[in-house]
Amino acid sequence: MFKKIKLLVLIIFFFLIKTYSFSENNILFIDIEYIFVNSNAGKKVNNEIELERKKINNELATYQKKIQDEKEKLINQKNILSQEELQKKSIDLKNQIDKYNKMLSDMNNQLNKNRNKAKVQFSKELSTIVQKYASDNSIEMIIKKDNILIGKNNLDATQDILKLFNKNVESIKIK
Repeated sequence: MFKKIKLLVLIIFFFLIKTYSFSENNILFIDIEYIFVNSNAGKKVNNEIELERKKINNELATYQKKIQDEKEKLINQKNILSQEELQKKSIDLKNQIDKYNKMLSDMNNQLNKNRNKAKVQFSKELSTIVQKYASDNSIEMIIKKDNILIGKNNLDATQDILKLFNKNVESIKIK
């Protein structure tokens, strides 16, 4: 009887004890967009793109004002000009508006291309740094933070990677 009670206590004891794994976790995650926005090289690229965008907006605003002035001038001269002359000037104005729209589209496309080139170059630089970090620290896997639903803060290696990126990459060339 005593053996049965002993066996029963032993079985209950094994079921109640939680098993702990003492293995090291070798999976981390990083926030790539955070690194792009907050790294020194990323800030330089973002500033360059922002300056280019402002320059484009100023050029387009000037051109748009010119078109608007010509439109108002044409409306004011509506009663003075002949029908042929009015139609000719209306066609010229329409052509200028079409030219403006094409310029706007081309400049925005060029700006997007520059931004994409910068992101590609950034990704290449970041990839080499992340690979070196992973091999130096025996990390098996580093995942983008965008792909994680929930994770412990101690698994976030973003700040470490950001420091390494700032230390190793001075600037990103986009042209």
